Amino acid sequence: MAGHSKWANIQHRKGRQDEKRQRVWTRVMREIMVAARMGGGDLGTNPRLRLAVEKAKAANMPSENVKYGIAKATGSLEGVHYEEVRYEGYGIGGAAVLVDCMTDNRVRTVAEVRHAFSKHGGNMGTEGSVVFQFKHCGQLIFAPGTSEDKVMEVALEAGADDVIAHDDGAIEVLTPYTAFEAVKNALEAAGLKPELAEITMRADNPIEMSGDDAAKMQRLLDVLEDLDDTQEVFHNAELSE
Repeated sequence: MAGHSKWANIQHRKGRQDEKRQRVWTRVMREIMVAARMGGGDLGTNPRLRLAVEKAKAANMPSENVKYGIAKATGSLEGVHYEEVRYEGYGIGGAAVLVDCMTDNRVRTVAEVRHAFSKHGGNMGTEGSVVFQFKHCGQLIFAPGTSEDKVMEVALEAGADDVIAHDDGAIEVLTPYTAFEAVKNALEAAGLKPELAEITMRADNPIEMSGDDAAKMQRLLDVLEDLDDTQEVFHNAELSE
């Protein structure tokens, strides 16, 4: 099954994360703290915390930092309490945008998100205005050159919903979010290491953008991603150079 180009977008995203490692650490730490507070500090019984700790390892966060965050969130240490909040809006050409934040001050965060949208050609939407255009699911991306047949065999057997071969050779595996960990473990046990593996909000119907519109949309996304309280930004724009 053919699909949109994925590899360039994945590499661009990874490059931005590498450039801003300290910010990545801050976001991962917030995720660890929220996951531990909601589900407890035991990795064996808290899959969300396990995934957050994996992200910390991938970002080369010291294990002492991880332990400190879990202790802080579970009450062993005093600290700031973060809450999750999602904002919805429209980008260039009406593109759908979700901004997931963790904040200790909702008033500050919503003002910053609204300002970013309005200053860079978008606008805030109401709750529910665009989220229906996304699917909450597990997503794994494999580099061009990976065996599609092998990925498909292992992934579907482990409970994946779909395996998509993209035009640039990247292979995308989609799973129910509840089956993400089982599918990921099965693929890795078969020697198939994904370049990206996460629970995400995946756009159902991406829209292609190029030229000035793509540049403006990228600027809006960059500004939203750079806000201190932002954890993730999801959108349905397929941007070309």
